[in-house]
Amino acid sequence: MKHIPVLLSSVLKALGDINDKTIIDCTFGAGGYSRAFLARGAKVIAFDRDPNVIPDAEKLMEQYGEKFQFFHQPFSTISQLDSTVDAVVFDLGISSMQIDVAMRGFSFRFDAPLDMRMGEHGITAAEYIVNTDVAEISRILREYGDIKMSGLLARVIKDALPQTTFQLRDLIKDQREWAPVFQAFRIAVNDEIGELERALAAVPRLLNDGGKCLCVTFQSLEDRIVKSIFRDWSTPPGDPHLPTIVEAPFELMKVVEPSDSEIALNARSRSAHMRGVIKTY
Repeated sequence: MKHIPVLLSSVLKALGDINDKTIIDCTFGAGGYSRAFLARGAKVIAFDRDPNVIPDAEKLMEQYGEKFQFFHQPFSTISQLDSTVDAVVFDLGISSMQIDVAMRGFSFRFDAPLDMRMGEHGITAAEYIVNTDVAEISRILREYGDIKMSGLLARVIKDALPQTTFQLRDLIKDQREWAPVFQAFRIAVNDEIGELERALAAVPRLLNDGGKCLCVTFQSLEDRIVKSIFRDWSTPPGDPHLPTIVEAPFELMKVVEPSDSEIALNARSRSAHMRGVIKTY
C-alpha cells in the first residue's frame, strides 16, 4: 500500500524556507516528511522505534549522508539531544504500514497474535491484559477509547484473556467499539501518551528562537494534549488580571485541517489537525 503523508503540504507551508535549517522528524515512519524536508535543503534528525522502517532510513542515509541522521529509538529520547534545532515535527498515531501488516496485531481486520507493539521491546497487548487488573483496563478503555460501559467490558476481557486479535474483537459486541477498544490497548501498550508528553517537554529547550513545533494529530485524546500544552506555552506568565509585562515564550499558529481534495485522495487524513507554535524567545 502506498504511503501518503498526511497534511504534508500544510506542514511545508507552515515551516517556510527550510534550506540549511535543522529539523527533528519525531515520527519517521515511511519517511515521507523527512524526504520532503531533505529535498528542500534541510538537515534532518529522525526518530522511530519501529524496526520495519530501518531500510527506508538507510536509503536516505546513503542518499543524503551527514544531512540525515536516524535514531532507532522512541521519540521521547529527543530529550537526550544536546544541540538546538529550527523545527520539531510530529505526525502522531499509527501508520498505515503498521495497521496493514496482519502479524503486527494492530487491526481487527486480520486474525493474528495480539501484539500491538510499535517497537521490538516491552509486553504485547495479550501480555498487558494478563498483567493488568480490571480497574486499570477499565480506565484505559474509558480514557483512551471513550468506552461507556468500560468496567463491564474490562471484566469480560480480563476473564477471557484473549491471545489473538479476533478473540479480542469477538468479545466486543458493539462493532462500533471495535476500533476504539483496539486503539485503547495500542495506546496503553506503547505508552503513547507518556511518550508524547515527555517529548513535548523537551521541545522548548531544543528550539532556536523563531523555531517551530508542529504536531499532526488524528484522534481527540492526543489533540487535546497538544492543544493544552501549546496553550500553556503561549500564555503569558503572571496574573491574568494584571497588565502583561512579560510576553509568552511561544506564539500559537493557525490550526489547519485537511482540504476536501486531500480527504478524497487519502481517507486517513479526514480526522487530522495540524497545530503549531513559534518560539518567540
